[in-house]
Amino acid sequence: MNDKPKKSGILSSLPRTFWIANIMELFERGAYYGLNALLAIYLSDKVANGGLGFGEDSIGLLQGVVYAVTYVVPILGGALADRYGYRRLLLVAFSLLSAGYFISGHVTSYWVIFSSLLIMATGSGLFKPIITGTVARTTDEKTSGFGFGVYYWMINIGALIAPLIAGHLRGFSWRYVFIASSLYCALMLLPTIFLYRDPPKPESTKKLKQVLSDAALVLSDARFMLLIFVYSCFWILYFQNFGTVLWYLRDFIDPAPVNNAFASIGISFHLGPQHVTVMNGGTIVLLQIVVSRIVKNLKAVPTMMGGILIGSLGFLCLSLSQSVWPFIAGIIVFSIGEMTTHPKYYSYIGTVAPQESKATYMGYAFLYGVIGSLVGSNVGGELYNAIMVPLRDQAGNEGTVRMFWLVFAILGIATMGGLGIYNKLFGEDNETTRARAHRVMVFVYGLIVVAAFAILYLVTSSQGMLPVKTAIQSGIMFVIGTGGLYIMLTAKKRLRTVS
Repeated sequence: MNDKPKKSGILSSLPRTFWIANIMELFERGAYYGLNALLAIYLSDKVANGGLGFGEDSIGLLQGVVYAVTYVVPILGGALADRYGYRRLLLVAFSLLSAGYFISGHVTSYWVIFSSLLIMATGSGLFKPIITGTVARTTDEKTSGFGFGVYYWMINIGALIAPLIAGHLRGFSWRYVFIASSLYCALMLLPTIFLYRDPPKPESTKKLKQVLSDAALVLSDARFMLLIFVYSCFWILYFQNFGTVLWYLRDFIDPAPVNNAFASIGISFHLGPQHVTVMNGGTIVLLQIVVSRIVKNLKAVPTMMGGILIGSLGFLCLSLSQSVWPFIAGIIVFSIGEMTTHPKYYSYIGTVAPQESKATYMGYAFLYGVIGSLVGSNVGGELYNAIMVPLRDQAGNEGTVRMFWLVFAILGIATMGGLGIYNKLFGEDNETTRARAHRVMVFVYGLIVVAAFAILYLVTSSQGMLPVKTAIQSGIMFVIGTGGLYIMLTAKKRLRTVS
């Protein structure tokens, strides 16, 4: 079979492997969002309600690490796929995904479900670069824009439909939600075996050693890493959609006005946590083309800043009251901010990256998700457990609830300002900005190391023991901080841009 695009209409010009890959993306994202739209509720719900009864702070740690793994594994996954073949790695990825989802629904121990979700995350991380690589290799300059548009739509259609199915299955048993996600991935083994064929690719591919060398090269670029740190702050807001926002809907929001509105037109509908992901994905499916047309000719940084501001206004809506309508408005407004910001982020990476290394930098642009998920899920869970949980059964708590969400709105606005400052002080690549960024990142990494030890000391002193959760949190911070310091302080050469 010839997988090269043919000269004909755009739909018929795209080969069969392109469409198979996008169907796989739909099912894999359906499995992911179908479960994660409800995972935080399942883990925190009372055992009497069918949940596992874990604390929100512990769940934040679990989600933070699991989500981070899905962004780290693609670094090696892409190289492994090029080295051993896309189809082989797809078989491994779908096997890990199916097993991870299935096991997670049949265990109740915190550390066992943590481990099984890490298996799932590893499969998801291996899967990501294979599909994007397939889309890239089965399209050309004329069809690439359309091809990645289809790919992006498949992601959000999965996020739109699968949570609705999961919400229905939850009414029978939580276990069915996990089984459904497992089946979505297991079914994709069939087209992988019988239909998918590796797209044409160059014979010479990167070996693992070269991938690690590229990683060291990118991670030693202080300007790039500073941009990642700044932009990651916006994704701290994003990852609240898989934790604190779901708990808030469950614990504080009365869905009756929405349910009654649907009932008045003869539709039986019950607003639940799974609909947060549905609203996010549905907004993007409906409005992405419109938003993209509006901002297509605007500069990247001002557009990103505007998008972050819109996303922050979404959290401001959440802080306005405990009414369902501002809640829904907050989710929709944040989604508009997300779809405004994120495409321009990749455009900006193209201008920040050195001319001779643009492809390598684009491959590492997703590192924002590692920091955003680790901090966003973990801190969100800790704050919700400390501030919001005690208020669940109390009246007159509006002020505290408002401040909880205002913290995230303020963080978003600060991120917008930080991005503007970054563009002004570090946006142009020269010896001065590289040296300036290097000093800042040494300070940031050093601060992370100090914070790791401070957390260990404070928690151990107050509790008289060191909880496993705290040890893991501090360990991750220590590794990031010391690893960053090592790379920054021992890099033998700075990256240079051809003017």
